Amino acid sequence: MFYVYVLRSQKDKNLYIGYSEDLRRRFREHNQGKVPSTKNRAPLNLVYYEAYLAVSDAKHRENMLKRFSASYVHLKKRIRNSLALFK
Repeated sequence: MFYVYVLRSQKDKNLYIGYSEDLRRRFREHNQGKVPSTKNRAPLNLVYYEAYLAVSDAKHRENMLKRFSASYVHLKKRIRNSLALFK
C-alpha cells in the first residue's frame, strides 16, 4: 500500500502533505527530525491519510493536493473537525 498523509505541526499549526509506502516509519521520521521540510516543525500529529494500491495514484493525489488550491481547500473542509481537535 501507498499512503498520502497530512500532518499538522503542534508548533506552528501548519499542515504538511506527503506520501510514503510505510506510513508509520515516515511519521516516526518526521517527529524525530529526520525530514528536512518538517525538522523544525515537530512535534507533528497525523490528521488524515488515504491508502492506494498503486504508487502512481498516491503520487498523483499528493501532487494534486500540493499544486491545486481547490483540492487542498476541499480536503481541509472534509477534515475540519479533525483539525479542530489539534488546536
